[in-house]
Amino acid sequence: MNRHRVHELPTIHFVTGNKAKFREATRIAKEFGLRLSFEDLELDEPQSDSIEYVARTTALLAFQIIKQPLFVEDAGLFIDSLHGFPGVYSSYVYSSIGVPGLLKLMSGISDRRAMFKSCVALCSSSTLSGPKLFIGEVEGSISKLAKGEGGFGFDPVFVPSGISRTFAQLSIMEKNRLSHRSRAVRALCSFVLKNRRIVE
Repeated sequence: MNRHRVHELPTIHFVTGNKAKFREATRIAKEFGLRLSFEDLELDEPQSDSIEYVARTTALLAFQIIKQPLFVEDAGLFIDSLHGFPGVYSSYVYSSIGVPGLLKLMSGISDRRAMFKSCVALCSSSTLSGPKLFIGEVEGSISKLAKGEGGFGFDPVFVPSGISRTFAQLSIMEKNRLSHRSRAVRALCSFVLKNRRIVE
C-alpha cells in the first residue's frame, strides 16, 4: 500500500463564479499542500446585512448539490464615512455603478477610511450542524483616483494601511501576503491541516 496516498488530502471545492478569486485562493492553498477545485454553481444568494450569514447559508446550499467538502467566500468593502456601505452589497454595487460610481459617492469626503472583510465558510458532512467560518480583515483607505490594472472589484481604489499602493497595483503574491481574503483562506487551510477528518 502506498503510504503517501493514505495521508493524501482530498480536493476541496471552492464554490465561486469569480475565477480571479479562485486563482488567489489556489496559490494560498498550494502553500499548504492543498488542492482546490473550481465550482461555479447557480445559487440564489441569500439577502442579509451579514457577510457571515450569506457565506454560511450559501455553503449549505452548495453542499446540498455537491455533497463533498467545499467552501464559499463572501467579502465586502466597508467605508466608514458611508456608514459601512457598500458592505455586503459590494458585488451588486460594483456591477451597478463600478469604481467610477464609488469615487463619485466619495467626492468631497475627507474621511476615506475603509475596511475589506472576507468570510470563508467551510462545509462538509462533518460540519452540517453549522459551517465553520473563517474571517479575514484588512484596514485601509479609499484613494481619490483608480490606480492599477490587477485584482478585481474595488481593488483599484483600496489602499491597505502601511503601503502607498492600491490592491490593483500589487502582484498576486504581494496581495496574498496581506489581503482580507488571504487571511481568511490561510485560516481555513491551517484548520484543515489540523482537522483532516473534516474534509475526508
